[in-house]
Amino acid sequence: MKAEPVKGWNVFKQIFSEHWEGFKRKYPRYSKQCYDEQVKKMLQCGNPEEMGYRRYLCFCCGEGNRVVSMSCKSAMCLRCGKVYVDEWVSQVSKMLHEGIIYRHIVLTVPEKLRSTFYSHAEELLGKLMSGGVKCLDDFFSRVSRKEIRGGYIVVLQTHGRNGQYNPHLYIIATSGGMDKNSRRWEHLEYLPYPMLHKKWQWYLLEMVREGIDTEEIEELVDSCYRSYPKGFVANVQKGEVPGRYESLARYLAKYVVSPPISIRRIDGYDGETVRYHYRSHKTEQVEEERVDVYTFIGRMIQHALPKGFKRIRYYGVQATKTFEQVQEIIREVLSKVKRVLKGAAKIYSRCL
Repeated sequence: MKAEPVKGWNVFKQIFSEHWEGFKRKYPRYSKQCYDEQVKKMLQCGNPEEMGYRRYLCFCCGEGNRVVSMSCKSAMCLRCGKVYVDEWVSQVSKMLHEGIIYRHIVLTVPEKLRSTFYSHAEELLGKLMSGGVKCLDDFFSRVSRKEIRGGYIVVLQTHGRNGQYNPHLYIIATSGGMDKNSRRWEHLEYLPYPMLHKKWQWYLLEMVREGIDTEEIEELVDSCYRSYPKGFVANVQKGEVPGRYESLARYLAKYVVSPPISIRRIDGYDGETVRYHYRSHKTEQVEEERVDVYTFIGRMIQHALPKGFKRIRYYGVQATKTFEQVQEIIREVLSKVKRVLKGAAKIYSRCL
C-alpha cells in the first residue's frame, strides 16, 4: 500500500506507506480488512481525489478558487486528531449537568492482565467499561449507605505514554448520584480510596474470570489477588479538575481522545528505525526509545479498536437516552436545595 505524498503528509504517514505491507507479511494477524481500512484512510487523508473535497469560489469576482479535502476521521490519523478533540469537547460539554460536581477517575489494568486484554479485546474491552461503572455505583452506594445511581462518561484508552498496550478507563463521574429510593441527589464529599482499590480489583478480576472461562485464566486471576493485596490502582483527581464544563472536557481531551503518539514526539526516522520520546510515569523524566520500524508500527496499530466499537460511552444519569429526563429531576432537586439555603441565610441574618 504505497501512497503518494499529498498536503498534510508527515513522517508518520511515510513510515506506514513504506512498511505496512511488509509488516503484514511478518505479522499475519494484522492482515485484516479492519486494519487495512484504517491505514488506507489515514494515508489518503488530505488527498481530495481520494477523500472528496469542497471547492470555494469568490462570489464577487468568480476567480477565487480554493479546494479543501475532506478529512478521514480515522483513529490512526494524527492530522485529524485536533478536529476530533474539538468535536469531543463540544459533545461532552453539552452532556454535563449544570450544578453537579464532577470528578476525574482513572481505573487501570495491572501489567499481568494486559496481554490477556490484548488477546481477547473483543470479549473484554466492552465489559471493562461497563465493569468500571458497576464498580463505581457499588462504591458510591457503599460510601453513602444508600442505593446510588451515578453518572459516568467513560472513555477507553489502550495506550501508555510509550505506545505500548495499556488499557485503562478515564471517567468523568458525578461526585455522588441519585438515590434510587427517594429520588434525591446525594453528594459525596469524602471517598475512601483504599475501598475503591479493592472494589475495582474484585470487579475487574471477576469480569475476566467470567469472560474467559479457562484454567489458565483461573490461575492468572488467583495470582493477581495474591500479587495485589491492596487492590488495583484507581486514581481520583483532587483539586485539579476545572470547574467549567468546557474546561473540564478540554482538560480530559488531551488524555482520552489523543492518538498513541504525536508528530512532535517522533524525533527521527532513517528508513529502518524510529526514534521517539515520551514522559515516563515512573521517573517523570523525558525518555527516548529507538525501535525498529515494525515494532513502531505494531505499537501504533495495536490500538485500532474492533470495527463499530464505541470508545466513549455514557452511563447512569449521563446516559443519552434519559439525559433530558434526569436533567429535569436534578434541576428540581437543586432548586429545592437553593431555596433551603436562601431560607437559612435569611434566618441567620435576622439572628445577627
